[in-house]
Amino acid sequence: MSRISTSEVDGRFAITIDGNLAFDLNRDFRLAYQSIPPHRPVVVDLTRSGYVDSVGLGMLIQLREFLGGDRASVTLLGANETIRTILDVANFARLFKIA
Repeated sequence: MSRISTSEVDGRFAITIDGNLAFDLNRDFRLAYQSIPPHRPVVVDLTRSGYVDSVGLGMLIQLREFLGGDRASVTLLGANETIRTILDVANFARLFKIA
């Protein structure tokens, strides 16, 4: 069973991560976003994630680049305190909306 699920509501795509966003999800994460048309808003739901490692940060950047780089609209939703600290240290608020 995949730990990544996708959905679409009103033209907005959601990628939900169940577990840590880490190396072992790299392939599944890439497959999840490759069907999304560029320049569409995307939400990455981290509510059920406990941690994001350096590979996970790279995967988020790859998603952003796939969706159009600076023109991409990617929101990271539901990050716990640990993940928020990691995102802050990596200065991800400059690249993503964090909600």
